[in-house]
Amino acid sequence: MDVKNSGMVTPKRTVLSVSARKIKDNAADWHNLLSKWETLNNMGFSIANKIGNIKISVLTEDKLELECNSMASGFHFQKVYPKYNEELEMLCKELHDTLENLAKIQMKMEKLTSTTKGICNLENYHRGNANDQTPLFHTWPTTYFYEVSHKLSEMYKKEILLKRTIVEELAHAANQDLILSYLSMWLYQPYVENSKLDVESMLLETGHRAL
Repeated sequence: MDVKNSGMVTPKRTVLSVSARKIKDNAADWHNLLSKWETLNNMGFSIANKIGNIKISVLTEDKLELECNSMASGFHFQKVYPKYNEELEMLCKELHDTLENLAKIQMKMEKLTSTTKGICNLENYHRGNANDQTPLFHTWPTTYFYEVSHKLSEMYKKEILLKRTIVEELAHAANQDLILSYLSMWLYQPYVENSKLDVESMLLETGHRAL
């Protein structure tokens, strides 16, 4: 009887142990993805800043040229668009490539979220009671790991959409204020400002950080 009983209990313990290990691995993956994101974001800002400086310089030169022509001739010439700029095109390609690498990171975040949801479903199945919220670590029920992961994934999805707009519009911006606004949004990332706190909380809960 003891053997049978232990045979019935062990699979559940094994499943929970595997779940805990996978959740802990996911927390580390979140931390690594955020670190990679920040590195790429800083790289992207450096590139975007160069694009912005070129655009502002061109806009300033065009304005001065129009003013000079106006004073010399007594009437305004129609605005002449800047000539092809090889450096600007190269920087735009670099920024686009950086964006695509950021998008790949965001897709990995979605996969982590999907994996966490699968762990929740598997754990509920083996426990046989979806209301059993016994923590795997300290205080968080497994479902809360999914909720935090889903929130993070959605935040970065919105940030990618914002950055995609910036990449598409920055080189075509028609005034300095708009250019500076785009650069500020890229740098300060309005949609992900609290993401580090969420991931740090996850690391504390799973034991990666000392309580």
